[in-house]
Amino acid sequence: MTLQQADARTAAEPIPVLAVVGVGLIGGSFAAALRRAGQVGRVLGVGRNGPSLERARELGLIDEAVGAAEAAARADLIMLASPVGTFGAILAEMRASLKPGAIVTDAGSTKVAVAQAARAALGERLACFVPGHPIAGAEKVGPDAADPCLYTGRNVVLTPLPENAAADVARVRAAWEACGARVLEMDTVEHDQVLASVSHMPHFLAAVYVAQVARSADSRQRLAIAGTGFRDFTRIAAGSAEMWRDIFVSNRAAMKAELAEVRTVLDEAERALDRGDGAALEALLEEAARFRRDWKTGR
Repeated sequence: MTLQQADARTAAEPIPVLAVVGVGLIGGSFAAALRRAGQVGRVLGVGRNGPSLERARELGLIDEAVGAAEAAARADLIMLASPVGTFGAILAEMRASLKPGAIVTDAGSTKVAVAQAARAALGERLACFVPGHPIAGAEKVGPDAADPCLYTGRNVVLTPLPENAAADVARVRAAWEACGARVLEMDTVEHDQVLASVSHMPHFLAAVYVAQVARSADSRQRLAIAGTGFRDFTRIAAGSAEMWRDIFVSNRAAMKAELAEVRTVLDEAERALDRGDGAALEALLEEAARFRRDWKTGR
């Protein structure tokens, strides 16, 4: 048997014990999808909220709740699905107990800071950590939001480290593919720059806009007549404040660069308004509409 064949066989084998740190929408959906696919045996849940973990057990997302060190000692695959700001402390707590051959991955929305935190926390055990990011989510939070279909047809980005073994990357890829996802690979820096634009900035702008509406003296009157445009634009602003705080802070360099570009276009639109320049506004609106329509139709 060749090494490549051995790697493929290892990747296709079910996960005997999975540990999920943060059994909410992302982590809970990962566990649920693997259960549905018959690709996992026992699932351990790790988290700070006892009632939330008990709810996850009632829903069948996990089999039992354990501490981080026990999860590290027992699990074959560990998924970090808590806010990215917690990863360093969690990995440091797990380091001494990690089961030989265990693989750790994550679902964090930033990758440069996550890789740095893993390097500092894991030291010589860094090779076991394969960074990843599912491009999927919803405004709902907690175990009740978990959906085994969440990742079906969605993109998942892996950003392997130079220290990672090919078999470990293949194992993580296979887990996501079992969830129904399409798996891509990118460099950590490229990932953070691209995601700052198409994932992090939409949430940032939606949240800032909703905060502006909430602070207005007539906010209740505005909400009373708000329609689908408000609903669609602001939906993602209802997500986890803790999670998005950590994303924005850990990816702040890319976010600031993206904000500067957004501000340039916003200033252009404002100048057209000042001049009453309908032609300039229409050109900008048509450019945006055409680009959005082409994306939706796959052109």
